[in-house]
Amino acid sequence: MSTLHVRKLLRYRAWADQLTYRAVAALPEGASTAPRATIFGNMLRTLTHSWVVDDIFQAHLQGRAHGYTSRNTPEPLSFDDLWSRQQAMNAWYLDYATSLTPEQAAEVVDFQFIGGGEGRMSREDIVLHVVNHATYHRGFVADMFYQVPVKPPATDLPVFLRDVPQE
Repeated sequence: MSTLHVRKLLRYRAWADQLTYRAVAALPEGASTAPRATIFGNMLRTLTHSWVVDDIFQAHLQGRAHGYTSRNTPEPLSFDDLWSRQQAMNAWYLDYATSLTPEQAAEVVDFQFIGGGEGRMSREDIVLHVVNHATYHRGFVADMFYQVPVKPPATDLPVFLRDVPQE
């Protein structure tokens, strides 16, 4: 895959995150932290998990320890803090992908999974993973919107390609 496509997917991810966070912010008070029948317990903890995984893989790409022993923060983050962190993380990944040469994109990174076991992925595959992982968990959040009940925003790739001018 070309770095052009990787950057497009990262721009898509940032756009979809913005729509999702904006919609979560517009929910009735307490809806984003209300207990839900989902693996992370509520919308905000699900979004936090997505950011934590971004942070873990950023550390793998940078060759540093991440310090996590779980795939979520020990204590919930506030919505504003999480959204600020997510925007900074999305910008970091886009800058990172923009700077990669094709040779660097193909370079394999070895790491340890939080749950145990060895991982081995190319730098490009790591970036694709964080985009895909976020899409997966935005789907969980979208399902929780229906439990409020509120219709979630449409964050599909074809909507992005239709609505956002492409480079």
